[in-house]
Amino acid sequence: MVNPELLEILVCPETKQALKVADEGILERVNLAVEGGDLRNQAGDRVKDRIEEGLVREDGNVLYPVRNDIPVMLLDEAVRLDTLS
Repeated sequence: MVNPELLEILVCPETKQALKVADEGILERVNLAVEGGDLRNQAGDRVKDRIEEGLVREDGNVLYPVRNDIPVMLLDEAVRLDTLS
C-alpha cells in the first residue's frame, strides 16, 4: 500500500493533477483487459501482469501501476483508462 504521506505529494507527471488510490472496480476492469491480452500501456507495450494496486489521475483517465508498494510514475508505464471498455 502506498504511504498516505507520499500520496499527498504525488501528482501526475504529465498534467500535475492529484492522484488517488484505484478502487476495486477500476482494478477489476484493468485486470480483465490484462487477462484478455488487450491492455497496453502508453508506450504501446502489452501489459502482461495483473495490476494489484494503482493510482488514478484526478480526471479518471490514467492509472499508474504500483509495484511492491512503489508507484511507477513513468508516462510510458501508465495505462489509459478512458480506452477500456
